[in-house]
Amino acid sequence: MAASGFSLVYYVIKFLHFAQGAAITIAAYSLFLLSNQMGLNNALSIILSVSIAIIAALAMNAVVYEPLRKEKATGVVLLIASLALLTLTTVSLRAIFGPSTKTLILGRHNKTFDFGIFTITAMQISIIISAIIFFGILFFIMKKTKLGKAMRALSDNRDVAQIVGINPERIYTYTFIIAGFFAGISGILIGLEQNLYPRMGVLIIVKGFISSVVGGINSVPGAVVGGLFIGLVENLGVWFLPTGYKDVVSFTILLLFLLFRPQ
Repeated sequence: MAASGFSLVYYVIKFLHFAQGAAITIAAYSLFLLSNQMGLNNALSIILSVSIAIIAALAMNAVVYEPLRKEKATGVVLLIASLALLTLTTVSLRAIFGPSTKTLILGRHNKTFDFGIFTITAMQISIIISAIIFFGILFFIMKKTKLGKAMRALSDNRDVAQIVGINPERIYTYTFIIAGFFAGISGILIGLEQNLYPRMGVLIIVKGFISSVVGGINSVPGAVVGGLFIGLVENLGVWFLPTGYKDVVSFTILLLFLLFRPQ
């Protein structure tokens, strides 16, 4: 899910939006603040956390990316800006919440199901179901709606899209709303499955980038397939390697794809 939001921004706007990781982290910490520390209702906390992630994504676009686009900034400049936003968010959350690991607790104990050769938790099942539902929604938006057609037109040829009446900045705004929504959902689910720490978004979005490269960086569905592939290979690799080598597996895959499938 992290990869799909990242890949969507690249597909439509043509730059590497690493600050997607910042929105993911903001969503997870927002849920921790609202639910665990302020004691708000779980459903309300989730809705507010996703909304905060969307607002964060829109703010990044309005305050940083849009002015840079008006100055005809290159993709490299936008990439540097996105890395700066990711770093700024990381250090800000560290200053506010401290460097220690936080744990999200919502409701009942996370039940585990044992199937012999593998185990799976209720939260992991929820993640799979949520991913399938939201990927289906995203596919419908991209293929069956006017917004999706406008996104595809901008991706193919911005100049021609403008000639036929498509407003790029308006479509970019909608793109960041969708990316922020996916950041919010994925941040919450990752936060519930794992622990929170200020730099969590960095590794998540790097994995999202690797997933996008493996699946085809210009393809949103490809990012979904790439993410599934990376997740499976990492976890199967743990059968043969120590758990600490999990990240090495994904980065090795990235290097192999860049070497043998650079296109």
